[in-house]
Formats: sequence, structure tokens, C-alpha cells
Amino acid sequence: MPGRDDGFMEIEKIVKEQRVWFAKGKTRSTGWRIGALQTLKRAILNHEDEIHAALKEDLGKSAAEGYMCETGMVLSELSWMIRNLRRLAGEKRVRTPLAQFHAKSFTSPEPYGVVLIMSPWNYPFMLSVEPLIGAIAAGNCAVIKPSAYAPATSHVVAKLIKECFASHFVAVVEGGRAENARLLEQKFDFIFFTGSVRVGKLVMKQAAGNLTPVCLELGGKSPCIVDRTANLKRAAARIVFGKYLNLGQTCVAPDYLFVHEDVKETLLCEIGKCIRGQFGENPLDNPDYGKSVNEKHFRRLLGLMDGETVRIGGESKEDTLQIAPTVLEGITPSSPVMKEEIFGPILPVMTFREISEVITYVNGHEKPLALYLFTNSRSTERRILNSCSFGGGCVNDTIIHLATSAMGFGGVGNSGMGSYHGKDSFELFCHRRSIVKKYNWLDLPIRYQPYTWWKQALLRMFLR
Repeated sequence: MPGRDDGFMEIEKIVKEQRVWFAKGKTRSTGWRIGALQTLKRAILNHEDEIHAALKEDLGKSAAEGYMCETGMVLSELSWMIRNLRRLAGEKRVRTPLAQFHAKSFTSPEPYGVVLIMSPWNYPFMLSVEPLIGAIAAGNCAVIKPSAYAPATSHVVAKLIKECFASHFVAVVEGGRAENARLLEQKFDFIFFTGSVRVGKLVMKQAAGNLTPVCLELGGKSPCIVDRTANLKRAAARIVFGKYLNLGQTCVAPDYLFVHEDVKETLLCEIGKCIRGQFGENPLDNPDYGKSVNEKHFRRLLGLMDGETVRIGGESKEDTLQIAPTVLEGITPSSPVMKEEIFGPILPVMTFREISEVITYVNGHEKPLALYLFTNSRSTERRILNSCSFGGGCVNDTIIHLATSAMGFGGVGNSGMGSYHGKDSFELFCHRRSIVKKYNWLDLPIRYQPYTWWKQALLRMFLR
């Protein structure tokens, strides 16, 4: 085809082969899907050290953090899905209205077909493979596009998938923006994207051309609110964990701290203690402390600190692309650091006097992916939960709400659409058909013309 390079042709070939193979119906077998998930799980266990080495190379993650936040999460999701898939994939009987007597009504899940999974660089293994679990469980073929900003992990994912599956079932396309663009030119049956709001809008715009449904897992500025009734020591430990995990490069990390002015000093002192306790007196010398994904991201973060008052941290190492856990005070809503998602180890602090100030501020901005509230006041908890819209969150903790297969995870508004994990992953990657099976031994004549008075009377009796 004139004007099309080899890369485009290869991508087009993969999608075409997957569509042909999907049509053969093999993925519709629940037993076959379970076998595929078991194959994937065994391969991850066999390559665990290799995966962790790649995460260390790309992001400076220790093996412990790599397991806790990536491989362990994926293995847990695999185990849950293998145990529950037969139940999820079965038909579900529902009540049949009396007007449709005599019939049986049920819903039946069917796979979309060929799906595209586009993953980011900050959790490059988990966010490539965990959506794949849902895609396989629902009976789809899949193309995975890992991020080029995490090349070592991208290579490991490609190797792992090639070892597990034929490319006509699951394939990995590596590369950068050119490959992203080529993939989005294809007609997929579903697209799962994790990344920035800016790119998410481009993905959705491209998908609209084919009326392709999408799940967008984006981000935003997730608030962390601490009122004066909170357990400040416990709050500090959990805020430090959630904020500085993966060097703050977590879509659900607390983006900024909103603390009651009466307890600000005490809380910041406790945060300082927790930073030293978790990362040492010199975090940049800690071998388990991560790094920025690249120099561009590192420079952007340094720019966000320019001219601000650094209360804790602020040190950086250019050669290792590291920035120490940092707390900024004297921040106002107009500060540059409050104008974009930080995605790094910088925590700006603002204060409030009344909880209504917090609600007004949060609701006056785009809906965040997460919200965290530290309080011992039941009324404050209910007021925040009933007043603010956000993807998900925690009361008296941070980020752990996404570490379960029992609840879905996803955004709302500008922070995304669609939800996955556990049952939600299965439902996300399939279409649930509504079916009525009508029996032939009786056929009520009231729906057929002529519409006599007694038919109308019966209709009114049934349909009200």
C-alpha cells in the first residue's frame, strides 16, 4: 500500500490476524480463558526477578516496592479472577414481567473482540498486565502498547507475553508516539488507556471515529484533607507513604495537603519525622529510593519548586534524577504548583479554617481521581463524602483503595471514565446482552391488533 511503512503494515497485520482468530470462537470457552490466565501467572512467577530488575532500571524501584505495587498486585488479581471466572461468565437470570408471560429472561456476557491496552510508564508492569487480565477473562484478543519511557519493562512485558501466547491472541507493540498513532488508526472493539488527561482526550477523539468504547484511567490533583480531630501521627505516616511511593509518580498520590490551621505545625513536624524514619536522614543516599523517569520530568519538577518556601527536603541529584521528599508551605491556590498535577515527590501545603472552604475549593476544580480525608469526626466524613465528587479514596489512609479486587477502581469527569479490578474488569471488557426466551405453548393476543377495549384494559393492568 503506497505511503504506508513497514511498522504500519505490521500493526495492521496483527489486528487483522487477531480478528480472524477471534472469529473462530476459541476464547469463548471459559475453561480456555482460565488456562490462559494460569499460563500468565506461571510465567510471571518464573520471571519475577527479571521484572523487578527492569523496574529498578526504569524507575529505581526496589524489589520490595516492585512486588508490593506491581507484580504482587497482578498476581493477586490473577488469583481472584481464576477463582471467580466461571461465576462471572455465566448467564444471570432476571425477573420476567407478567406482560411477557410465559418466558425466561437472562443476561449473557460476550467479549467485545479485539481490544487495545495502552499503558503508562509510572507502573509499567502492573498497568500493562492488570487490564490484560480483564480482557482475557472476558474472552477478548488484545494488543498491548507499553510506554516507551520505561523501555526495560516494556521489553520484559513483550518477552513475557510472547512466551505465553501466540500473537494472534495477545501481542505487544513496542515503540513511541508513531506506534501509538498507528495503533489508534486501527479499528479496535474497545480501548483501555491509562495516562495523562491531554493524551486521554486524543485517544477518545480518535476512538470516536470508529464509535469505539473506551476506558480512560487518567489523573488530576487529588486532595489530602486533615482536620483538627485527626490522629496526626498516624496521618503523617500514611501521607508520607502514599505521597512519596514511587517518588510521587502515582496517579492517585496525594497531590496537595489541605490541613486545618490549628494543627498544621504539629502535622508538618510529624511528616518530617516520618520522612526521616521511612527514607533515612539523607533520602538521596537510600538505595531503595526511586528516581524520576527522565530528565524532562526531573526538570519540570524542579521548576515547580522555584520561588516557593521549602519546609522539608528540596535537595536533588541531577546525575541520578532524584529529588528528596519535599514539603512546600506558604502555598496559595494561585501558586504554580497548584496549576498542574505534580506527579513527583513535592507536597504543597494549604490551610483552612472551616471545612466548607475545602469543599468549595475541591468542587471549584476538576473532579480528582482520588480524595483522602483524615478525621475522627463522623459528621465531617459524611459532609465530605456527600459533597465532593471523586474517583475513589480513603478515610484515614492513602492509596490503598485500589489494592483490592473486591472494588472497582476508576475516575470520574476529567479524571477518567470506566472502572476495573475484579468483577469490574470482567464487566468492563465485555458486553452484557439482555435476552428473553419465549415459550411457544401460550401466546397472549393482547399485543396484536385489533386493539379492542378488553386488550387495552389488560395492558393497563399489566403495565402500571
